[in-house]
Amino acid sequence: MGPETIRVAVITVSDGVSAGAREDRGGQACEEALRTSGIPHRIVSRETLPDEARQVARAVRTRADAGEADLILLTGGTGVSPRDRTAEGVREVIEFEVPGLAEKMRAETGRGFPAAYLSRQVVGVRRKTLVVSLPGSPRGAADCLDAVLGLIPHAIALIQGARPEHPHRG
Repeated sequence: MGPETIRVAVITVSDGVSAGAREDRGGQACEEALRTSGIPHRIVSRETLPDEARQVARAVRTRADAGEADLILLTGGTGVSPRDRTAEGVREVIEFEVPGLAEKMRAETGRGFPAAYLSRQVVGVRRKTLVVSLPGSPRGAADCLDAVLGLIPHAIALIQGARPEHPHRG
């Protein structure tokens, strides 16, 4: 693993998946989007949690504080239903938000799917880890991740203290 390889933790937040009642298609979609992006990465952990803000906060805190992941992807719990509380859990433990990435996800996916604007993705930083929350639906997770993947390596380099060239339009 070279220094440019991004270490990724994938956390699925879903009552149904954590109870074993449904397959984890959101986490699989995140992994597939990363694979097809060509960005050098390694999945360092996979976890499934119920829709509980405290458990989300604990998982993000544990992964980021251990320094084991450069990127934490959470899929699920970003909607407006009563059990969707990923945003609250993430906000509880990040040091600051990176709102432009969440805005970019909604703007790009909302053009063809207006309900995307109901999604409450949160992107932020804890220590030297970028934390990105994504919708739980496979298509929503993949489309939102695809919308920001081009910026993620640059963001991680900056978070970790590097001074990379800014990405330009290609």
